Amino acid sequence: MTGDPEPISAQARRALEQELADLQAERRLVAGTLRDASVGDQADQADELRRADQLERLDRRIEDITERLREAADAGPAPTDRVGVGSTVGVRFADGATETLQIAEVAEALDQTLVTVDSPLGRALLGRRPGDTVHYDTPDGPATAVVVSIGE
Repeated sequence: MTGDPEPISAQARRALEQELADLQAERRLVAGTLRDASVGDQADQADELRRADQLERLDRRIEDITERLREAADAGPAPTDRVGVGSTVGVRFADGATETLQIAEVAEALDQTLVTVDSPLGRALLGRRPGDTVHYDTPDGPATAVVVSIGE
């Protein structure tokens, strides 16, 4: 990654927007339960401190997601001339199998088509163009793949 704002795929944007909405709803619920921590016994005070800590955690994540969405908007759409974050990439593996993969910053649970930029295949694909052959390591040893297409 270059340090410049990186685009994200439409699917990743929707996932982040949904997570943001969920976190904001959770934050409203938690904030509604806070009272004055100096009132009550020690158990009440400890419970209030725990909820305050939870609010801080929620606020940090809300801020992170909001900033990432802002950066993605500044970056514009994923590139279509070279592989980058947010790209959809058609790849043909050495065994002839082809797959369409999404290049992302972070993995999403149970998304088999997502390749992160810090994985061996993700690092190998970044900056490549259709027709390029990439070499990367797998648990079973070295592997190769060919970039077939790039698009949204």
